[in-house]
Amino acid sequence: MSRVSHSLLDPYVTTPLKKYYPSLPIPKSFPPEGLIAAGHLMALLGGVGFAYSTTTWWGGLLAAVGVWGNHFADIFDGTHARATGQCRHGGELLDHFTDPLSFTYWIVGMSVAIDRIELGLIGVILLYATALLTSIKAKITGKFELATFGPTEFKMMLIAWGVSHAVLQYFSVELLSTIAFGGYSVLLVLGFIQLLSGLILGVREVNSCSTQIDQEEWVVTRESTEGMTEESSRE
Repeated sequence: MSRVSHSLLDPYVTTPLKKYYPSLPIPKSFPPEGLIAAGHLMALLGGVGFAYSTTTWWGGLLAAVGVWGNHFADIFDGTHARATGQCRHGGELLDHFTDPLSFTYWIVGMSVAIDRIELGLIGVILLYATALLTSIKAKITGKFELATFGPTEFKMMLIAWGVSHAVLQYFSVELLSTIAFGGYSVLLVLGFIQLLSGLILGVREVNSCSTQIDQEEWVVTRESTEGMTEESSRE
């Protein structure tokens, strides 16, 4: 499966960093799954930071550090796997499994910060709907694509969110929760627009795709209770 990124920011905050991989103190025997785990831990810390970003000065900083640490690990886990000959299907599965889960921590953290858990639920639904759309589209077309406004852009926005909230909290700016609520609402609207447009364009793309249409029936590996009863009566 080919990988294509249409990201606006990847050429500036992702690709250039990969050239520094040889200078990183990562042992060749270190499994890339370890980098995935480290990135996931950073995502957890970021989620905690977001939850406290409207009530403490350190919350926003922890959120920004957590998101950047996750992005840093995400840049180099695949690079390390390819450079050391440790590419495994299990590693790829873990990588793509933990990516949306990391974003979930951040969304939940932000919803806690503004005391609107129901909006966090909406954010998680939009996130996983987008992730599912991307995965199914990749299965049909054989091409895994990242949107123009994709994970990297979202992470950079979250880092800016964290830093700005830390600064505002430090200077005791009033109505910080209201500002955070407005910012989160904008993210929800953008997420909905992106999901809707991605779904419409995705259906058009897969319909025009030249790959063979899947017309296979499900292979049922268990017999029904009714079938087993009939077979027993014949005996």
